[in-house]
Order: sequence, then C-alpha cells, then structure tokens
Amino acid sequence: MPRSIWNGMISFGLVNIPVGLYPATRDNDLHFHLLHKKDCGRIRQQRVCEECGEVVDYDELVKGFEYEKGEYIEVTQEELQKAQPEANELITIHSFVDPAKIDPIFYERPYYLMPDRRSGKVYSLLREALKKSNRVGIATFVLRTKEYLATLRPCGDALILDTIHFADEIREAEGMPEKNQDLKKEELQMTQQLIDSMEEPDFDAGKFSDSYAQAVQKMIENKLEGKRVTGSKAKPRQATNVLDLMSRLKASLDETEKEGKKSSSKSKSSAKKSTSKSTSKGEKRSLKKAA
Repeated sequence: MPRSIWNGMISFGLVNIPVGLYPATRDNDLHFHLLHKKDCGRIRQQRVCEECGEVVDYDELVKGFEYEKGEYIEVTQEELQKAQPEANELITIHSFVDPAKIDPIFYERPYYLMPDRRSGKVYSLLREALKKSNRVGIATFVLRTKEYLATLRPCGDALILDTIHFADEIREAEGMPEKNQDLKKEELQMTQQLIDSMEEPDFDAGKFSDSYAQAVQKMIENKLEGKRVTGSKAKPRQATNVLDLMSRLKASLDETEKEGKKSSSKSKSSAKKSTSKSTSKGEKRSLKKAA
C-alpha cells in the first residue's frame, strides 16, 4: 500500500473515526518523452517570463489570479491556507442515500479509507451498517486547496471514498437526437434480444486488458531487439444505415448465439476432461490398493 495522501477523521453525528486516504487505482499508461530528432537529446521545458524574456528559476515564481485580461493579483500560500474551510481535516458525512439514486456521471475517482490502530472497531461498525442498510454516505472534505464532494461506501472489508462532481461541474448534453425517432416495435424487440443474449451474471474486470498498451509495449520490445515493426490495418467501419438496421441486428444476434454455443461446448468439454482425469486417478488408486 502506498503512503496516505491525506490523514484526518470521518465525522458523522458525534462519532469521529481516524483514517488515512490512499489511492485505489494506479496509472498503467505508457509515458513518452520528447527528444531532439537530430541527436536524441531530451527536450526540457523552461519557464520563460513574457515580460523580460528571461528563464525564471522555480524559487522566483509566485501564484497570481487574473482578475481582468492581462491584470493579475499575487496570492501567497499562507493566504490560501487561511482561506481554507476550518474543517480541513474532517470527512464530514452530511446524509445517507441509496446509491441507486446517484447518476454514475457524478463519480470521479476512488480512494481507500483505512483506519488507524485506534479506530478499527468503529470503522468496522460503520462499514457493516452501510452494507446492511444499502446506503452510501454523502460527505465533503478538503484535499490540498480544493473542497470535494464525496461518497463513502463499503467494499469488502474496506470503506471506499469516491470523489464526485458538484452539480455545476456537469455539462448538459447538447445536440442529442429527438425523443420521437419513429422507433419500430420489431427493431426495439430485436435490440432488446441482442442485449439479453450478451448479458452476463456478473462484471469481471479481470477479463479485460489494455490491448493497445500491450501492442505498443510489444512493438517497443521488438525495436529494442532490432526486429522489424509490422502491423495490420484495421478495416474502416461504416455507420449502420437505417435501411439495413434489422438485417444488422439479426446478424448480430445470430453471431452472439453462435459464440454462446461455442463457449458452452468448451465449458462442457473442459468439465468432461476434468471428470475423466479425476475418474482415472480414482481408478489408479483403486488398482494400487488391489495390488
């Protein structure tokens, strides 16, 4: 577990639970650097003053807020700290709601909330109460110089804090098609059948991986070994025309049904193999006993 990025307390009612905030996700992206093509020298970015044209050292920098075009007022770190809300070491739970009432568009980033040695029992009490009531806590807290809206929810033995957007951070969807698009009953039924045929009982994130990152990594390894980089061009896809919509839906449904039969037969054959293996092992054991 990495170091905590924030330490404070969960506060609800008169109950306070000391916790640390830890990242729940990691960055697996491939990162590239800009190089000078001529000699492969690393390109460094410099801080250049627009007024005098000089390169400025980091210790000469100050924060400034542009209150009018080209007009700035300097703001110090001390002033920013004074402007922070008083409860800057508290995750204050204001209410509890059914998680189904929160639109997923609001969710931003997850963090683990881990208890310290003193708070294990109270932490567990809140976690189990949230599980049984099927509720999440709606909370606010301050991280660095920003106040966040968040939810607290149970996840296995842990509590997860999800930062969520404030209402004024959500944009309205523009340019959407009109509600009445003369949808035919047969088209809607076929689309629903396709959705049903692709349904799975649970979401398993382990089934998916970043195939593009893997391909890029493989390409880099080939280049390092002096191998020629080859690839295949993906065929461009055409938008589905309204005229052949039903035929596309039917073909898609047939395809998913074939895939379903293949996976079903594979699972049956693997089950038969495992059964035959266990049977042969049992037979061998019985033969040894008889001998």
